[in-house]
Amino acid sequence: MSKEIGTNGGIANSTSCDIDASDANSWQATRRDFLRMVGAGAGAVTLASLTGCGGSNATAAVQSQALRASLAAEEAFWIDVKRLFALNPDKTFMNIGTAGSMPRRVLDYFEEANLNQARESLNGYGSFANERRAIAPGFGVDPDEIVISGNTSDGMNHAIGGIDWQKGDVIITTNHEHPGGDVPMQIAADRYGLEIVRVALPVGTSVYLPSEGGTTTHTAQTYVNLFDKKISEIRAQGKRVRAMVWSAPTYKTGTLLPIRKLVQLAIQRSVANDPIITVVDGAHLPGMMNLNYAEQGMDFMAGAAHKWQCGPGSTGILIVRNKVRASNTLPLPRYFPVVTSSYSTVNSAGVDWHARATGPTETYDIAATIQSCGSKHAPLIRAAAEACAMWDEMGRDKIETYTLSLSKYLKQLIIERWGVNSLYSPDEDELACALTSFSPFLTPSKILDRDASSGMVAALAAKGFVVRNVNVPIGHPDAPESADHWPLRISTHLWQSVSDIDRLVDAMWEEARNIG
Repeated sequence: MSKEIGTNGGIANSTSCDIDASDANSWQATRRDFLRMVGAGAGAVTLASLTGCGGSNATAAVQSQALRASLAAEEAFWIDVKRLFALNPDKTFMNIGTAGSMPRRVLDYFEEANLNQARESLNGYGSFANERRAIAPGFGVDPDEIVISGNTSDGMNHAIGGIDWQKGDVIITTNHEHPGGDVPMQIAADRYGLEIVRVALPVGTSVYLPSEGGTTTHTAQTYVNLFDKKISEIRAQGKRVRAMVWSAPTYKTGTLLPIRKLVQLAIQRSVANDPIITVVDGAHLPGMMNLNYAEQGMDFMAGAAHKWQCGPGSTGILIVRNKVRASNTLPLPRYFPVVTSSYSTVNSAGVDWHARATGPTETYDIAATIQSCGSKHAPLIRAAAEACAMWDEMGRDKIETYTLSLSKYLKQLIIERWGVNSLYSPDEDELACALTSFSPFLTPSKILDRDASSGMVAALAAKGFVVRNVNVPIGHPDAPESADHWPLRISTHLWQSVSDIDRLVDAMWEEARNIG
């Protein structure tokens, strides 16, 4: 089975960063492949051989020490990065998946922008073209495809609420979705008569799949196969598959579903004049992962700017595909901006205002239409853009590499103490992100006890560690779901160090032994 209980458990005015984050002598990593983090000349240890956490405690111990040495060699640089934030020094914040922290530079910018807004009695009308133009390259898209939204849920409502659904359409999604996606899907289902069909996601480092002969380590292809199978099942019933909606990563386990491969599946399984629309709940992507969204090819991606991106609250990043590229040659979805004050109310005779690009050039700036909605809080939007500018200066590759390396180190320490089966996050690097979920309990049945899990969160908070727990549905496509499990979820970000990880693991182990 997927998880057995019986296992052990205003950009032009930006100022530069206070540190030279682009100095290769300070930080060598330049690519997403965090197994190559050390780079030439950074030390005797290379990470190329660390291709996975491994299945044994002893193997994990050897790997964790090698990875720790590499991370420790760069610790001084990231301690300097931590000083850019106004964080309470008495706490170690490891719940960035819920809320980030604005850097001092962004706080200063936000304060001054608010004061100027009040002094001059300014309004917030407009499409914030300068801000969108400045941040778009960091996400690999054009300015007409990026919106500074209210948050992930706001972006998901924009995306799902604007599609011209038809009665009988089927959305394929997963059993690990956040309400930010589930709710707009349900509204669309109730309003238009849609059907929502869910893929049951595997959990942990291995999954039982009869079609593959038993228990196997699941890979990116596992998820492609699960969605592909569901498409076939739905079409065999004579129904229309209209969209695929999934989280990447999932907020429950930190599994980074393979965006590009799932988009390619949607393209391959689309039929003439009936493309499958792709919507990604990427709440945790901006500020954590360095992705080129144009190359990923999805139709919509809604993410947060207030989590890993460390912008102000009530800000997000919404990507809307607004042109046809090699990454996705399907027609653009017919889409109606649902929250806007710039929708054209006068059309020329015979002209469909919603006709969109059929090639590499947009027919109109759809992001401007979505962004422009009455008078917005301009300092909020511009402060979010300022946070993005700071990330671009430090280097999104560098940040991704470091945060994922910390997460990998954490997973290895967990395997040493609790065993590989305690992980609810995959140990496949292609599926990994900086969210780690695992069971801290030595008595396996306690993972079913929400109160015990919440008690562990509270005990760690008393020791100065801010983490959270999550409910995880357990099941696989060939069996019914059992009761939810309640693992801990830990976020590793750029203001943490290997020493923080060591202290957290020791604290969790002490509490686990106290509980028994």
